[in-house]
Amino acid sequence: MSIKVLVVDDSALIREVLARMLTRDGDINVVGTATDPIDAREKIKQLNPDVVTLDIEMPNMNGLAFLEKLMRLRPTPVVMVSTLTKKGASETLLALELGAVDFVAKPSAEFAGGLDAFGASLRDKIRSAAKTDVRGAAVRTEAPKVAVRTAAAPEGALIAIGASTGGVEAIRTVLTGMPADCPPIVIAQHMPAGFTARFAARLDELCALKVVEAEDRLVLQPGHAYVARGDYHLRVERSSGQLKCRLSQDELASGHRPSVDVLFESVAKAVGPMAVGAILTGMGRDGARGLKLMRDAGAYTVGQSQASALVYGMPRVAFEEGAVVEQAAVEQVATKLANALVKLRSAA
Repeated sequence: MSIKVLVVDDSALIREVLARMLTRDGDINVVGTATDPIDAREKIKQLNPDVVTLDIEMPNMNGLAFLEKLMRLRPTPVVMVSTLTKKGASETLLALELGAVDFVAKPSAEFAGGLDAFGASLRDKIRSAAKTDVRGAAVRTEAPKVAVRTAAAPEGALIAIGASTGGVEAIRTVLTGMPADCPPIVIAQHMPAGFTARFAARLDELCALKVVEAEDRLVLQPGHAYVARGDYHLRVERSSGQLKCRLSQDELASGHRPSVDVLFESVAKAVGPMAVGAILTGMGRDGARGLKLMRDAGAYTVGQSQASALVYGMPRVAFEEGAVVEQAAVEQVATKLANALVKLRSAA
C-alpha cells in the first residue's frame, strides 16, 4: 500500500519539487496539492491523505492556525516544511507543540548535501509519519504527572536523554518534570543545524533548569541541560576531574549526527554507574547500542512505553536488546530518573 500524501504550499515551484521528490521511490503517492489552508481543507475531505506536508507562511490562513484546527477536528499526521531562519525555527517548534509529527528544513542555496539528501530525509519522515497514531495521541489521556520534588545526586552523576521523531514534545515533558537541583542533563535529539539553539531556548523558557545548546569544552553543571547542536555529535568527557561537553563533526553514526549512540557510549565510558539514561520516541535504532553500554556499565536506564510514544521504534529496539531496565509512560520518566538518582545518593 502506497502512502497517500497531500502537499500544501503556496509556491507552485515548491509543490512541484516536493511532489517529484516524494514519488521517487514508488512507495509514496502524492494524491493532490493545495495552495493554501482553505484549499487544503477541501482536499483533505476529498482525498483522505495519510500524511500532509504543510508550509507555515501561506495566504488566507497561517499554517499554524490551520494545523491547530486540523489536529482538533481531524487529526492527521503532518510534516512541516520549514524555512531555516530564527523565526522559522520558532514557528516550527510551535507546530510540533500543536501536534505536527516532524519537520524538514527547506534546502537553501548552500544546503549541504543538496536536494538528494533533502529528498531522502523528506521521504523517510513521511514514512515515519504514516506509522504514527496521531488520532490516538489526540484522545490519549495522560498518565498523572507526579511532581518531582528533588533529583539531587552525588557529584559526578549525570542524566542522558536521546530521542528522534516526536522527541521535541517528549523531551519537553521530561524536562519540565525535573527540579532545578538535578545533576547535569545531556540531550541528543535528531534535529538539523539551525534549529537546536531555538529548541534549547524554548525548553529554557519552560523548565526550572537552565537549558542551553552545547558548546565544545563546556563544563557540565548541576541544574543545567545541554542540547546537542544540530549536525554535531555531542560526547561527554572527563578531564581535570570535571565532566565536559565535546562537540565533533566526525562521520554519521547510526545514520545521524547528532547520534544518540555516540552520546550514550561516551556517557557509559566517562560516567559509568553514576549515570541514568532515557530513550524516548523515535524511528529506527539509534541509541539502543549506546544505552546497552550504559546499562552494562551499571547505569539505570528507562525506555518510553509503546502506549505513550509517538513512534515506538528506538525505545522498542532498546527494550528488545536488553538496554532498558524498565519502560514507562513519558509523563513518568522524570520520576523514574529522580528515583534512580535518590538511590545513587543513598548508596554514596
